[in-house]
Amino acid sequence: MAPQAASSSLKQASKVVCIGRNYADHIAELNNMKPKQPFFFLKPPSSIVLPGQGACQRPKGVDLHYEVELALVIGKLVRDLRADDTQGALDAIRAYAIAIDMTARNVQNEAKKKGLPWDIAKGFDTFLPMSNVIPKTAIADPHDVELFLEVNGETRQKGSTNLMIYQIPRILSDISKVMALQPGDIVLTGTPAGVGPVVPGDVMRAGVRVGGKELEEGKINIPVEESTSSYSFAET
Repeated sequence: MAPQAASSSLKQASKVVCIGRNYADHIAELNNMKPKQPFFFLKPPSSIVLPGQGACQRPKGVDLHYEVELALVIGKLVRDLRADDTQGALDAIRAYAIAIDMTARNVQNEAKKKGLPWDIAKGFDTFLPMSNVIPKTAIADPHDVELFLEVNGETRQKGSTNLMIYQIPRILSDISKVMALQPGDIVLTGTPAGVGPVVPGDVMRAGVRVGGKELEEGKINIPVEESTSSYSFAET
């Protein structure tokens, strides 16, 4: 499959499953509790924006935060995987990508406070900028790559995936005990510390380094613009 076609196929995912609170320093910066087991939430595939497809849009009244993550692109049906089946987990990955899990932080905080679901905070259109597909061969060990994110040329996030609290076999095991992962599904593995706000006019650049060298396929370079949607944040 040509690189562009492979990247376009990301939008065909039946679901995007995101692991929350999987880096201890990120948990600390948001004053959250460390989970006793992996927990996850969904983002709609409609939130994906691929390179060259436009800006990340900030809805009216929203405190918009970035979270850079390593994304796994699933290549085969995964159901009830054992947590100790490391080879089975790695074999289930078809490719990788870099993703920015955009979050409407004030919307999320209000929902948390009131015990409401926070799907809206994660699900706006353009809230999942993604890189092109990274061939599996380009990342020998997904637990030993460096993620980074810059805003207007200034580094905001930089952290190794070796800091994950729960590694990929455990992540895929816990997800697949609840819902089968289908070929083409995307799994986001968590974000390191340094998350923060962006506003219209900012430009986000994110990527991944393997052995200190940035992977071309993993580059994201996306501006932030004000959304033209009629949505405006109001208390629930």
